[in-house]
Amino acid sequence: MQHVIIGAGPAGVIAAETLRKTAPACSIKLIGDETEPPYSRMALPYYLIDNIDEAGTYLRKSDSHYADQGIELIRDRVASVNPDAHALQLDSGATANFDKLLIATGSHPISPPIPGLDAPGVHSCWTLEDGRNIARNATQGADIILMGAGFIGCIILEALAARGVNLTVIEMGDRMVPRMMDQTAGNLIKQWCLDKGVKVLTSTRVEAIEQNGGSRLTAKLDNGDRLAADMVISATGVRANIDFLAGSGINTDFGVLVNDRLQSSHPDVYAAGDVCQGRDFSTGEFNVHAIQPTAADHGRLAAMNMCGRDIRHQGSVIMNVLDTMGLISTSYGLWMGVEGGDSAELVDKERYRYLSLQFKDDVLVGAQALDLTNHVGVLRGLIQTKLKLGKWKDHLRHDPTRIMEAYLGATQSIGHNAALI
Repeated sequence: MQHVIIGAGPAGVIAAETLRKTAPACSIKLIGDETEPPYSRMALPYYLIDNIDEAGTYLRKSDSHYADQGIELIRDRVASVNPDAHALQLDSGATANFDKLLIATGSHPISPPIPGLDAPGVHSCWTLEDGRNIARNATQGADIILMGAGFIGCIILEALAARGVNLTVIEMGDRMVPRMMDQTAGNLIKQWCLDKGVKVLTSTRVEAIEQNGGSRLTAKLDNGDRLAADMVISATGVRANIDFLAGSGINTDFGVLVNDRLQSSHPDVYAAGDVCQGRDFSTGEFNVHAIQPTAADHGRLAAMNMCGRDIRHQGSVIMNVLDTMGLISTSYGLWMGVEGGDSAELVDKERYRYLSLQFKDDVLVGAQALDLTNHVGVLRGLIQTKLKLGKWKDHLRHDPTRIMEAYLGATQSIGHNAALI
């Protein structure tokens, strides 16, 4: 059996290793379009603050890992896919045949239509090459503008602040991490950053970037202000890498559309990771979840199904954990709440602490927390198991911190009822 994986990120690498364990005699080709060994984008901030070198970003530390696993690592870009012919065309002119194909091509940064965004000195922070460029220019005292205070932007923010730059963050939303935290939490994170010496402008857009003759740049803002910078970093979102599938007959939307086995519209083609529009555990809908835990789960499950295991994907729980200069924020599931649901909230602005629990009937469906890391695993477990809290919901509405007590009480109640039956 010939298995081909397009994409050498976490989803692709885990899928390749799972294939080798599940089908020891199969042929495995892993195709990546970067010159470096497969690496983790999530490690780039650690590279930027010199906690690790480039090799520290690699997903597997041994130079011979892939060869030892019998995985053929191909450095090339896939130009097109012909599922019916079970063949790929590569940019180099070579072809690759497959019995089963996994698309794990990830995503790419999207650039807003801003004049000057292609100027020298404007970078994304997505590839290892981007990391090299930023590390070279983000020296102590340099004036840096970071466009975007979403999840990716805030990870970069942490690394830039540690490098001692003069940092200004510009976010068009009305709070930081608007797709992860509500008004209260997002604005507490903003105030935390301000207190740490990072300038944060929310509800603000960059309208144009201009060069000042030398290496300096000027960002023109929609409020009329003009900010000078040595470098501008764009972190304004990502989009799935699906353009190469045009004309293939594989159904796509925001990503590759899959069923509960992560199988695309062609029975021999699967998808995993940022490019996969898979099931959302909380809503039952199919969405792209561009987070590494989902990529890892997808890669493992897709590989087993490629080997004929027929394992159903139960859906990915939205899960984000973010460290912003020492302030840990987390969000799970339907953190924004549901129609007809209710909530419990604890706010301590002076200590930058916040806890929000969202319920549907007596089931926890979402949560957010700031600087409250105890029992975050329990929060996720309650959401994934859909445990009925019964009377413990009222306890949590009065004191949301009693999460562990509520979990133990609700599970013991279930055990007691089962014993009576």
